[in-house]
Amino acid sequence: MNDYLPKDQLEPEQDPKRPSNTRLAIWIVVGAIGLYLVGSGVWGLLTRG
Repeated sequence: MNDYLPKDQLEPEQDPKRPSNTRLAIWIVVGAIGLYLVGSGVWGLLTRG
């Protein structure tokens, strides 16, 4: 490996438009909760319960 290069040249450049991992995880959790609520609502309508 090229240990003589500066650290910023060894790592790939970060895409400024890419969301952070934390924000991505939050969106996945919120989306899963929303999908559960919609799914349970549809199930309730279908079973007339």
